[in-house]
Amino acid sequence: MKLIRVVIFFFLYLIFTHSSVNEKSKIINSLSKIDNIEFEFTQKTNDNIEKGICILAFPSKLKCNYKDKNEKELIVNKKMMAITQKRYDKSLFYPLSKSTFINILDKNELIKIINESSTIIDDYINIIFIDRNNVKTLIKFDKERFLLAGWTSTDQYNNQIVFEIEIASINQKINDKIFSLPIKG
Repeated sequence: MKLIRVVIFFFLYLIFTHSSVNEKSKIINSLSKIDNIEFEFTQKTNDNIEKGICILAFPSKLKCNYKDKNEKELIVNKKMMAITQKRYDKSLFYPLSKSTFINILDKNELIKIINESSTIIDDYINIIFIDRNNVKTLIKFDKERFLLAGWTSTDQYNNQIVFEIEIASINQKINDKIFSLPIKG
């Protein structure tokens, strides 16, 4: 009886492992064909909910316009991130290295994470990434098209940030100038 349980457990383990590897391969195949995506987002930080539109161009370029009264704009250009409140003409600059989602913005790094991290499959294919500072990020991909669906991480103040995305377009022609950081003043 004990041998039968071990055999069943081993068989189920092989099926799950194969399924996880297969899902990862499909995500990587999908990612390899993408140069940029435009998406709508919902960002939840504690009780605060923000919405907007972003364009992500690999590697490491992102522009997000928030739909809020302060006309918040986030621009990432390789190694720097600027958050601007256009209403007040005020920008804050941060090195991208301090951001928890730096690895998501670089396609090659994201593929490496997918290959090396564990996977949980529920409503999404969830890649569990733990960085060198022991910070956990959950990266979600949809199960039908194998496209990025969002991520959950923790900021420097220990707030949980849930970033959900709905992709509007893939590989559109974009002007690289939209990723220009504001002038420090």
